[in-house]
This record gives sequence, C-alpha cells and structure tokens, in this order.
Amino acid sequence: MTLADAPLPAEMDCILFDGAGSPDVITSARRDVPQPAPGEVLIKVAAAGVNRPDVLQRKGQYAPPPGASDIPGLEVAGTVVALGEGAARWKIGDKVCALMAGGGYAAYAAVPAGQCLPVPEGMSFTEAASLPETFFTVWTNVFDRSALKPGESLLVHGGSSGIGVAAIQMAKALGSKVFVTAGSAEKCAACLALGADLAINYREEDFVGAVKAATDGRGVDVILDMVAGDYIPRDLDALADDGRLSLLAFLGGSKAAVNFAQVMRRRLSISGSTLRARPTAFKAAIAAALEEHIWPEIAAGRIKAVIDRTFPLAAAAEAHKLMESSGHVGKIVLTLDA
Repeated sequence: MTLADAPLPAEMDCILFDGAGSPDVITSARRDVPQPAPGEVLIKVAAAGVNRPDVLQRKGQYAPPPGASDIPGLEVAGTVVALGEGAARWKIGDKVCALMAGGGYAAYAAVPAGQCLPVPEGMSFTEAASLPETFFTVWTNVFDRSALKPGESLLVHGGSSGIGVAAIQMAKALGSKVFVTAGSAEKCAACLALGADLAINYREEDFVGAVKAATDGRGVDVILDMVAGDYIPRDLDALADDGRLSLLAFLGGSKAAVNFAQVMRRRLSISGSTLRARPTAFKAAIAAALEEHIWPEIAAGRIKAVIDRTFPLAAAAEAHKLMESSGHVGKIVLTLDA
C-alpha cells in the first residue's frame, strides 16, 4: 500500500444509525480509518452526498450489500491519500469524486479505483460530491438500459430531485427533449431553468394529458419513474409506441395493475434496476462512460452541479429531515473540514 507523506490518523469521525427509525437514530461516532484493499484508493473526504437510499437504509428498508460498510453514504469527493496494491490510474494527491456501496458519511473512505472520477475542472469538492450517485444512476437507466437517443424524448418524474436535475441536464446535453413532473410552481420553474422543455405540476395537471398534448398525441420515448405504484399504468399510457419505462424507486408503492395487452400491442418495455449491489466492474464501466460522454459537457458548462443546501457532517440528521420533507431542489451535501 502506498501512503501519503503525512501519517494518517488511526481513527476518524463518521455517522452511524443507532437502529432503524427516524432521523433521531442518526449519531456521530468514531471508527478506525479504513485501509484500502487491493484495487482500492483511500480518499480523505471533503464532502459527501445525501441520497434517498440513505434514508431508506436508516429506516431499515435498504441494507448495505454483503461486504459493504455499515456507515451510510453512497458518494464522496476528496483527495486520494493512500493506494491499495494494483490501484490503477490514481496517485496520491489526486482530487476525485466516487460512487461507493457505503461508507461515505466519514472523514475517510476506501473506494474501488474504477469507481472514481476526476473532480471536474473548476468544481469544488462540495459540487463534485453531488454528482456520482445520481449521474451513475441516470446513465445506467436512461442511456444504457432504456437506450435514449438524440432526438428522442424523456419524461422524468420528480424533476427537481437529485436524480431529476441530473437527468434533465444529461438528456438535454446529449440531444433529447425533456419533460418533467414536479410538485410546485417553484420546482417547475427550477426545472425549466435547467433546460426542461415542459414542466408539469402534477398537483394541478394530469401528466398523461400534458405529455400527449405536447407530443401531438404520440407520447414520449422513455420515462424515468421513481414513484411507481399507480403511476405505472399512467406511464404506459404516456409512452409512445416502442417506448421504454425505467423504474428506479417506488415511493408510491411497489405494486400496480398493468394491462399487458397494451404492452404487447404497442411493443412497450418495462425495466427496473438497483445499482448499489452491482459488481465493481459494472460500476467502473459506467464511470468510463460518464467520463467520455458527460464530463466534457460539464467542462463546457452545459451541465452543472445543483445543490440546495449543505450541512456539516455532524448535522446529518438535519440533512435527512430536509430530504424527507422533499422541500429541496437538487442535491443535499454534507461537508467536512479538509
């Protein structure tokens, strides 16, 4: 293992969940600094993103995969301070952001080298920490699994969420038309400012009718849905023939009644996925695709980090309360002294 010139501490600050439940179970703790395994890098964390799966883990509904840290947190940004044997590409002192299966709410995090990306030029660590979880998720669901192509259209439910603001910008930058749903006029305006072609306030307007009206009755090519439940049959109605529905959460419930005759007759595709437990090689391939296709768009200023609020690591409970309130637009990030 290759270490930074300055000795590393034996212990670090981190956040743990004292059982399952409300944000009150979030507690500050001390843990040993992890050692990078072969193929991993150790990052001194400057910022860590907060995501909906962190809330589900806190509630006992989304356990870490086998072998992953029980410390929550799926994305970080910071400085490489140690290299495990065979860790390719990176060197001590490199500024990176990274996707991880757990361990982000901590002062140090060990991450597979292939799941790291360079901090985009001109971005702060706080901004960079807001990218990996949502960008990896959008890429694999929208561009890999659903094969959204330039000139096609995308409907994103929850357009003002972290996933939503990433999907709007990525799809627009790569040449697609983007429609979104959001729950207030302010959130709709934020989505339009990011480049969405149409923002539908789902509290006031039926998204199926709005999408059909905007597409001359055709529907959209791809839908990214975090709601599921009774949205699913409506999603199918809003899809164009040969359309693709991608499910990545089920905030509205995990069951739905589906007319499969419509699916067959109109050649519709329904897929779902989770990313956290996928193999390192799978995530590394997404990282490579993002660096090739999306990082240049960030460098050109066509995609930016969208951060609603930051909190110090010790205030992780307040960050979770904001996440659960859905009162934010974009990402919530925890910051550390670095």
